[in-house]
Amino acid sequence: MQFQSVIGQEELKKKLAQTVGEGRVSHAQLFWGMEGSGNLALALAYAQYLNCTNRSALDACGVCPSCNKMQKLIHPDLHFAVPVNVTKNVPSDKKPITDHFLNQWRQALLANPYLTENQWYEQLDIENKQGRISVHEANRIIERLSFKAFESEYKVLILWLPERMGAEAANRLLKLIEEPPDKTVFLLVCEDTTRIIKTILSRTMPLRIPPISETAIRQALIQEQNLSEAQAADIARLSVGSYNKALELLQSKNEQSAYFEWFTYIMRMAYAGRFLDLLNWIETITKAGREKQKQFLLYAEQMLRECYMFNCGADKAVYLMGEEEIFARKFSPFVNERNVEELFKQLNLALGHIGQNGNASMVFTDLFLQIGRLLRK
Repeated sequence: MQFQSVIGQEELKKKLAQTVGEGRVSHAQLFWGMEGSGNLALALAYAQYLNCTNRSALDACGVCPSCNKMQKLIHPDLHFAVPVNVTKNVPSDKKPITDHFLNQWRQALLANPYLTENQWYEQLDIENKQGRISVHEANRIIERLSFKAFESEYKVLILWLPERMGAEAANRLLKLIEEPPDKTVFLLVCEDTTRIIKTILSRTMPLRIPPISETAIRQALIQEQNLSEAQAADIARLSVGSYNKALELLQSKNEQSAYFEWFTYIMRMAYAGRFLDLLNWIETITKAGREKQKQFLLYAEQMLRECYMFNCGADKAVYLMGEEEIFARKFSPFVNERNVEELFKQLNLALGHIGQNGNASMVFTDLFLQIGRLLRK
């Protein structure tokens, strides 16, 4: 992937190219940005630029043998470590590592370099499990990077979502990250630095990836998705700096509609105190799967945020349209300064428990009771 294919982030592209040109390539870098910001796409473009044999001051050439292999993700000096788990084809006794899923990873990444964790798990068919980077993966990384580069100047390891790396695996990699073999570069691509152990963070050079500008997303939607100016502008406004969010808004209207129906039902039943109805409905969301439960909770946070913006009179800061906008405007009086902070706290707490494989029925039961209490506060 070339820098020119990365949406927006122009200043960062120049900065990354400049470090290579000036010979200031840090051996361990942290590409830190929210989901859909392009942190993974930037890491891919940077890896290609590092080993391009005919690079310009701003980008890889895209045609040399190294670029051809990088763009197909088959370069022998480009390595990956990503969260995986047991599947039907890879039982637990085989200790699942990235090598078992390389073909799926390449297909997913080539189809969408703005890939999300949820989309990757759906590709693996482990939707109800949490992916992880295990100590077996760490041992495999050490083994792979112990060899000299096969063809290019640099060996590059892209470690996607180090948040999913356990303490044992992280400690196993500490020495290698701190003192890697010559011309070896670690690119850690993360979304939440608070979930990475401090000893790993302290050994990396952080590169903060900001949300993509609305203008850049709009232009990409027009050029790549053939949208009209008006359609692209609406979606870009709602994407909140995430290109993947823009694609989801474009391609997943049905799922978004389901989340909206869940949200409106929960809020109405909770405010009315109809907890028996909510308890009977809990089976619907528990059957949806852990990743969809997490996505719904994130959606609920967004909707509450928009309700509060309407309550505060900040209509121009609202990123909704259609039925969502109508409901949020009507519901906004019930999301106010007396309860908004606690509502977000309860949603975040539920999100954390679901992410830690908590019992979904218990988590949502407690959440609904708390929401009902707070809405009537």
